[in-house]
Amino acid sequence: MLTQAPRGTKDILPDSVERWRYVEEKIRDLCERFGYREIRTPLFEHTELFQRGIGDTTDVVEKEMYTFTDRGGRSITLRPENTAAAVRAYLEHKLYAEDALTKLFYIGSMFRFDRPQKGRFREFHQFGVEALGEASPAVDAEIILLAVRFLQSLGLKELSLSINSVGDPACRPVYRQKLKDFFKEKLDGLCEDCRSRYDRNPMRLLDCKNPKCHELSVGAPEISDCLCDECAEHFEKVKSYLTAAGVEYTCDPRLVRGLDYYTKTAFEIKYEPLGAQSAVAGGGRYDGLVEEIGGNPTPAVGFAVGLERVMLAMEMQELFPESSESADVFVVAMGDAAKEEAFRLLAELRDAGLSARMDYAGRSMKSQMKQADKANARYALILGEDELAKGVVTVRNMESSGQEQVAREDIVNKLCAEVKE
Repeated sequence: MLTQAPRGTKDILPDSVERWRYVEEKIRDLCERFGYREIRTPLFEHTELFQRGIGDTTDVVEKEMYTFTDRGGRSITLRPENTAAAVRAYLEHKLYAEDALTKLFYIGSMFRFDRPQKGRFREFHQFGVEALGEASPAVDAEIILLAVRFLQSLGLKELSLSINSVGDPACRPVYRQKLKDFFKEKLDGLCEDCRSRYDRNPMRLLDCKNPKCHELSVGAPEISDCLCDECAEHFEKVKSYLTAAGVEYTCDPRLVRGLDYYTKTAFEIKYEPLGAQSAVAGGGRYDGLVEEIGGNPTPAVGFAVGLERVMLAMEMQELFPESSESADVFVVAMGDAAKEEAFRLLAELRDAGLSARMDYAGRSMKSQMKQADKANARYALILGEDELAKGVVTVRNMESSGQEQVAREDIVNKLCAEVKE
């Protein structure tokens, strides 16, 4: 239907945009304090970027990507996440040459074909950060702290932070084999997806949401028993830094995240009242991704926040401030001559930096005053035949209902002074 948005998408109407701007201002303020700079990447990339970056065995690549062939015969994909795109930009524009540690953040639309449900859309929005070029566990802790502080800055309560280490290419094969040995006799009871993952990525068996698979995974080996000394030491230091910053967390040995590029630290923040889709933020370290995409081996860590879910949680906790939309001035014009002068005055007020509105339909004075009230205007400026003849403007204070006449040539400066008090 031409008058209905595609399934899994939604319009963000003017009344809601103010809420989005409120959240985005929190993001930009916090990222500036943490030293992260904004990056904006294209909405679509070459498909291979996501296949190599995210991993062929992930649900995102196998089932959820919006992929098409363009008129040049190239396979193009709407971005399902932004880490791979940010890394591509990091390499293409040689951002690594500017500083040893590159700190980026982004806000934007992502696209995944999935069953629309509460807090989950086919076009959705993420806020994310990426720190590239530093292997220190202190950067992992800073990334986690930034995610926590962002959610706290919105006033959100009842959040839970879970962390884990998923090892690295040196120790993960040992764990993968232990998982395969554990699930070998249970293969027939697993869902089709998990049977497919068994050989390609057995760690994903722990991430399955199917109740039967979850039941069969009880008692599975924990990766903490298989971590090499380097990964174990790194994880201990991450925990120490978080403790030093006063961040509460729980170690979850089943936390593996859904993308293949994670190494060592992985984390997730949940708001349980959201139900099945309770994760509002997640991320971790991905030291192999830059090399996988074509760069030199480069340590990196980051996270992404699902903004729709965050805003849903804010609604549930009634955390949005009341609307602050208002006009400084509403110009009321009576008669054609006054309307032309009012339009001239409107332009002068706006050029001076004031928020100014007027009625264009020639309604009655009573109707225009109602509009001024609806616009939450601080002042109504009344122009009629008498005012034009005297060269004045009648100024009504909408809060006190007091009014006075001011010379036309003085009105803009007077209002600017009063509005800025």
